Formats: sequence, structure tokens, C-alpha cells
Amino acid sequence: MRYYIAVFRSRSNVLNFANLLRANSVPCAIISTPSKLGKTCGLSVKFLYDYFPKVQRLIKEQSFRSFDGFYEITETFNGNNIKRI
Repeated sequence: MRYYIAVFRSRSNVLNFANLLRANSVPCAIISTPSKLGKTCGLSVKFLYDYFPKVQRLIKEQSFRSFDGFYEITETFNGNNIKRI
């Protein structure tokens, strides 16, 4: 399975961004940020890769100062592969 996450340094930005996505008909979930990604607020917004263009447009239209980037997560039998986008 492949999905994307939006990583932030602020929990309030995570919640606000998830609400923005839901208001724009993008299914998403708030998840724990993978520990491999280092210093973050500990939460990220998970969404399917099919929605990435729309999510990318929405984040550019808003001011999320704590946004730290998008990552692609691919689940494999040997664990998760994480790639910054």
C-alpha cells in the first residue's frame, strides 16, 4: 500500500490542515509521525496518493508556517519505505 503524509512541527496546524482537507472532500487521518523523520510535533496527516495534487494546491493556498514537507510511505513486507517528496 502507498500513501502520503503531510508533516508539521505544530499540532494545531495538523488539526487545522486535516479539517481543511475534510472540508474539501479529501479523506484523511491523523497518525503518529514515523520516528525516522526526526523532530516534528509527533502527528501527521495521512492521505491517499490519488489526492496529492489537490492536497498540494490546498497547502499552497493556506499559510501553515510549521509545514515540514510531504513524504511518500510505501508499506512492504520488510517495513515501511519513506521518501521525501
